[in-house]
Amino acid sequence: MRLPVLALATAVVGASLVPAAFGQDRAPTPATAPVAGPIIQMFEWSWDSVASECTSFLGPKGFGAVQVSPPQEHVVLPEAGYPWYQDYQPVSYQLETRRGNREQFAGMVKTCNDAGVQIYVDAVVNHMAGSDGDHPGSAGSEFTKYDYPGTYSDADFHECRRDIANYEDKWEVRNCELVGLSDLKTESDWVRQSEIGYLNDLISLGVSGFRVDGVKHMPPEDVGAIFGGLNTVPGTGQKPYVFQEVIADSTTTAGEYTGNGDVTEFAYHGKVSDAFKNGSLAQLSKLGDSMTLPSEQAVVFIDNHDTQRSAPTLTYKDGAAYDLGVAFELAFPYGTPQLISGFAFDDADAGPPAEADGMTKPASCDDQAWVCEHRRPIIAGMTGFHGAVGGAQLTDWWDNGGGQIAFGREDKGFVAINREGGELSQTFQTSLPAGSYCDVMSGEVSDGSCTGQTVEVGDDGKFTATVAANSGLALHAGAKLG
Repeated sequence: MRLPVLALATAVVGASLVPAAFGQDRAPTPATAPVAGPIIQMFEWSWDSVASECTSFLGPKGFGAVQVSPPQEHVVLPEAGYPWYQDYQPVSYQLETRRGNREQFAGMVKTCNDAGVQIYVDAVVNHMAGSDGDHPGSAGSEFTKYDYPGTYSDADFHECRRDIANYEDKWEVRNCELVGLSDLKTESDWVRQSEIGYLNDLISLGVSGFRVDGVKHMPPEDVGAIFGGLNTVPGTGQKPYVFQEVIADSTTTAGEYTGNGDVTEFAYHGKVSDAFKNGSLAQLSKLGDSMTLPSEQAVVFIDNHDTQRSAPTLTYKDGAAYDLGVAFELAFPYGTPQLISGFAFDDADAGPPAEADGMTKPASCDDQAWVCEHRRPIIAGMTGFHGAVGGAQLTDWWDNGGGQIAFGREDKGFVAINREGGELSQTFQTSLPAGSYCDVMSGEVSDGSCTGQTVEVGDDGKFTATVAANSGLALHAGAKLG
């Protein structure tokens, strides 16, 4: 997690939480596979809005899981205009935020599960809010820094009460404060069991997984001990899926945490986003070989809520280049794809569209204030492609040495992407069975025909097509006519 210096502007308190038995050494949770469909981060969407979108769009289009913003009580920062980062400053583990209350959260989880979409929670367990609370938390809790009544007191925080000054010192990274946020003693029984209690409460409501924030600021053994205490997801008999945010550097590697579960591969974001920004796509043929994590343990993204604001190589503001970058992410066989759907902003600190009291407004894709990247035709169509090709291997790679590429996923799918200014006219060799296919970047199958382009694949697996500048074409077995 990256937070601006303003993030230490306020804090908040706690809900009463009685931990389970102390003193238990717990083994890391065995890795649970992610969902088949992509993970979509519905950044700052209210619980009611997520529930509605699961039923109306996400489920029918094949999205596997929604990553929701942190659901625990957080600081309230009206002086800063209710910025997005207040949600990453916990005050207690009560499920009361600007996006809704416990009842609304539980209703969202059930509705999305019923629609075939799992809920993954963005879990903040490294720290609590920074500075004294000038305002009560989002559930009304009073607090001061290092004292969150009913949750934590001074003894539950590390003694290094200053900001991290040297990121090359691993001890500092794990024991000092990230932009003034109270750094929890995750090695202590009380803290571990309190966090396990919070996460298990979410699991009891039907939550299927967690994206764990700021993991590089905690030792791997602490994270593993917390994961080891998690219950199975109701009705499944399986542990929740967990992936860890690790912004790797020369001091902390992503591989240090793979024993606990999957890890975000930040190198992917840089390499792929840069390629699509500059149009140098041919270099991506050996992408997996240049990553630090094995494909089965990497969670990848073109952008997330942090990189949109702090390292904006490619975002929704880049139009077709962004859409095609996400299309590549969904088509290329490396990692578990994580997408984002958020709100429009010019100020990097700005919070979501809100009422006068800071409560988040309902999200609407008819309102330009909400970007709804997931509903863009190319991205929505490629979500179906991702589901259709499953674990099929990379085949039939072609490129022109620059910004035009094409590749297949065995006999399941084939994609061509043109990031150059001129047309791409080519006869492509694929491994697809002969037949008529709908191009899912331009349309879909409806009543036995294509709403977009129709492509004929011959008995030899070849087809000829023209791909316009800054556009793409994608065929898959699930969009084959007849």
